[in-house]
Amino acid sequence: MNLIKTVVFTSILATTVSTAFADIKVGVISSASGPVAMVGIPQKNTIALLPKTIGGQRVQYISIDDASDPTASVKAVNKLIKENNVDAIIGPSGSPNVMAVIGTIAKAGVPLLAPVGTSAAVLPMNPQKKWVFKTTQNDDLIASALVQDMVKRKIKTLGFIGTADPYGDNWNKVITALAAKNGISVVAKESFQRQDTSLTGQALKLIAKRPQAILVAAPGSSAVTPQVALYDRGYRGQMYQTHGAALDQFLKMGGEKVNHTILAASLMLVINEIPNNNPSKPVALTYMNNYKKLYGDYPATFGANVYDAGLLLQRAVPVALKKGKPGTLQFRQALRTALENTKNLAGTQGVYNMTPMDHSGFDQRGRVMIAVLNGHWKLLK
Repeated sequence: MNLIKTVVFTSILATTVSTAFADIKVGVISSASGPVAMVGIPQKNTIALLPKTIGGQRVQYISIDDASDPTASVKAVNKLIKENNVDAIIGPSGSPNVMAVIGTIAKAGVPLLAPVGTSAAVLPMNPQKKWVFKTTQNDDLIASALVQDMVKRKIKTLGFIGTADPYGDNWNKVITALAAKNGISVVAKESFQRQDTSLTGQALKLIAKRPQAILVAAPGSSAVTPQVALYDRGYRGQMYQTHGAALDQFLKMGGEKVNHTILAASLMLVINEIPNNNPSKPVALTYMNNYKKLYGDYPATFGANVYDAGLLLQRAVPVALKKGKPGTLQFRQALRTALENTKNLAGTQGVYNMTPMDHSGFDQRGRVMIAVLNGHWKLLK
């Protein structure tokens, strides 16, 4: 009898310990090498700052570098799902990469927290995109702020140049529609590949149309190339950039040629000018300071998109654990539903309020207007 009791007790204890310490597996795909490395490196570095336990469960992060290649992103997603049985994936870093993996994650039923710019990842909402949650501002939120500034400056003609990929394509659609609604004519449109080093032809075509302002829609280092090309060929109209240019390397690479650029982006760029009552300021400062302790420098805003993914999981996982165990379809489905119902979660760049139709969840608190003045980011007042 004592032997039976001992066996039963041991079995219960083993089950309890196994359940209590079952890992939640999260894949993280970043472009830590290749053309998008300026975006991907701070994202990969941020993994070390993500929560180690959530809801009493350990979290295991499995990191893969896709070298900025969408085909490699698809392979990485398949590996994480089939071999590692992940419960969620953060990444990839690039918009084309995310668009390439949406079908795969939807078929597997694995939530994807996408730290990318293009709102095409979540809009228009459909059965596949319901598995994607975007940790950056949607294009229309940023674009509306830029167009408002153009209206104030009485700009009537606009030139556009963007990357020939989902990021640039969606920005083309969004800015064209918003400009038309506000009496602004887009008089010239050009595109380019992220890896292009010479944009003389595109610059000359834009300048020939004499737009009062030009918007560049490109992420990371690729945002610098068209603006430098325009400056070198004499263009001195107002330059605008998207949140894709929100990194200090933009200032260093562009130098005086990007002076007076205007963009709408994360408060992290001008954190010291942000009022203390802003709900995102303490979150951003915590992330920035902890990142600097680890790496000796402050992070680019793109790293914050991965940090916010951790905050979203921290809120959603305890809810999902009530419905299923990590590693099961039930848990992943519950996690997706919990993410979709995130309310009033302050992140590094804004406040998340997700809905079934809005998987970004930012309102106007998710952007600030910024200008480049003498090599520094300054809050535009």
